[in-house]
Amino acid sequence: MAAVAAAVLRASPVFAGLPVREVEALAALAVEEPVRARDYVFMEGDPAHSLYLVKSGHVRIVRQGRAGRDVVLELLGPGEVFGGVAVMEQRPYPASAQASEPSAVVKISAEAVRALAARHPSIIREMALMMGRRLRSAHDSVKALAVDPVEARLAAALLRLVAREGERVPDGVTLGFHLTRQALADMTGTTVETTIRVVSRWIKDGLVSDDEHRLVLRDTEALRTLAEDVER
Repeated sequence: MAAVAAAVLRASPVFAGLPVREVEALAALAVEEPVRARDYVFMEGDPAHSLYLVKSGHVRIVRQGRAGRDVVLELLGPGEVFGGVAVMEQRPYPASAQASEPSAVVKISAEAVRALAARHPSIIREMALMMGRRLRSAHDSVKALAVDPVEARLAAALLRLVAREGERVPDGVTLGFHLTRQALADMTGTTVETTIRVVSRWIKDGLVSDDEHRLVLRDTEALRTLAEDVER
């Protein structure tokens, strides 16, 4: 387990720059937990007892809107850290973390992380940079929800995902995981019915294809045009 946890830690920019001995010592304290699809790792408002990294699968960070509908703030893949800011600030988790598919996470106690950060302030700097990137992404998403058409939001969400986790295949770029229509709808603030309708039209027009439940972006330029065309 320690060797696996060390590999997960080194895959994260937050911990990648640490001395080997520190990574190994932290990995020895780590606990791996399996998480079933749609199960929660933690809930908004829970005490921040641990920092987490995604080992496999995907975890979505969600907050509940006023109408009771979940708003997806971020979809995190392998190697990504979550819960870290709450741990450092010693405040409750500001949002919930839910597995979007069968996943595994690596959990490290808050005390161990804070002790390590006291010795290596670079951890705090990397977390700040990470949060800056996520805040910019969240800002773009909120702005899109307010002003962009549904089709533009869907196209932009797909392009963001393939930019981060896309795999080149002969007929385009594919996501290395199964992204359900419901998950895509939740990320873009629309209904699953609308998402199914738009994606089905894209498949018919040759912009994307569905290869064994994995979307393949066949015409990224056309999707980029849709994502940028906020006047439609």
